[in-house]
Amino acid sequence: MAEGGRRSERGAVTAEVAVALPALVVLLALVLGTAHLGTVQLRLEEAARAGAREAMRGEGAASVRGTVERLAGQDASVEVTSGAGWTTVEVRSGVEGPVVGLLDLQLSASASGKVEHGG
Repeated sequence: MAEGGRRSERGAVTAEVAVALPALVVLLALVLGTAHLGTVQLRLEEAARAGAREAMRGEGAASVRGTVERLAGQDASVEVTSGAGWTTVEVRSGVEGPVVGLLDLQLSASASGKVEHGG
């Protein structure tokens, strides 16, 4: 009788693992997807800051766009606006990946700075 009890315990453990494993896989995918979103956001913010620094130094729009695309990726869209002595660079990009790619998310970042005048 004791041996039959062990078999049912083994079966119960196997069933518990079979139920818990998919949940753990989904949880891991969500954690990795969230980390990927954070990484993309940081990359966009760095690209916007670098573009704004170039624009503040008086670099041309083509140079600013090149810097932003190099840092944020070719798929990123760049918008440079200037007015009242300030320049703003806004960068937008979609997020690709096995989990987050299904959500069709758009992330954006912007940076602004006062235009430097020669000297």
